[in-house]
Amino acid sequence: MKTSSQAHGRRDGQRNGRRDRIGWPSTIILLLGAFYCLMPVAWVLMAATKSTAELFGTFTFSPSGNLFTNIANLTDMRDGLFWRWMGNSALYAAVGGGLSTLISAMAGYALAKFNFRGKKLAFNILLVGVLVPGVVLAIPQYLLLAKVGLTNTYWSVLLPSIISPYSVYLARVYAGAAVPTDVIEAGRTDGAHTWRIFRSIAMPMMLPGLITIFLFQFVAIWNNYMLPFIMLGNDQLYPLTVGLSSLVNQGSQYPAMYALVITGALLSIIPLIALFLSLQRYWRVDLAAGAVKA
Repeated sequence: MKTSSQAHGRRDGQRNGRRDRIGWPSTIILLLGAFYCLMPVAWVLMAATKSTAELFGTFTFSPSGNLFTNIANLTDMRDGLFWRWMGNSALYAAVGGGLSTLISAMAGYALAKFNFRGKKLAFNILLVGVLVPGVVLAIPQYLLLAKVGLTNTYWSVLLPSIISPYSVYLARVYAGAAVPTDVIEAGRTDGAHTWRIFRSIAMPMMLPGLITIFLFQFVAIWNNYMLPFIMLGNDQLYPLTVGLSSLVNQGSQYPAMYALVITGALLSIIPLIALFLSLQRYWRVDLAAGAVKA
């Protein structure tokens, strides 16, 4: 018995030793990755506190005391145009993300729980749509919207953002896993119609996945540059991405613009951080993992 216990102890010790040896390189790689991702954020945070002279002077990570001055200058620029850009980004991301989540929920639920002619073909087309980059569709979308006179309007950014093949795919995966068919059949037995079953039974069960889809879409629309750049010509309609890019283009003639751009970039990430912190309890990393496995 002692010999067997000692053998088990040695094997356990060997396993723990192998885990420790494997764990250290992984930890180092993760730390390097975190450093690589957070370093630009730290630089923006420090650079936003500097004046134009300090920004082009010695490169240091030490903060200065000009943050509120830079924010005031940014606010004064063309009667608060920056805050209009911020509002436009919030409008595009919130409305586009919300409508996209609702449509994705309905489409994903239908693909997961209903049998109909052409279902397999529709799903295959959806997978093809996932593989097509959004940049490829920007020019065709512009030409289509130009035909109906919707370019250079809020609709020209909102309408293409409503349909997301990847969001529909995620909703289909989550609906198939989170909504039991027996519960749907029980609702039908009780006399509930299809829309009420979806609204009152399926959507509450899908809520964590829908919050995740909304976060994906909100961030994607908030950070989208190419689509609004092509669709919009009026700077009053610009989102932050296009607006700040226009300030960068003016930096060669007016170097003070660079300080405003960096301060604006810092302010632009605050809503995203607030959104993630407020919805983090709904965050489901395993949704994306499940989508990869499906």
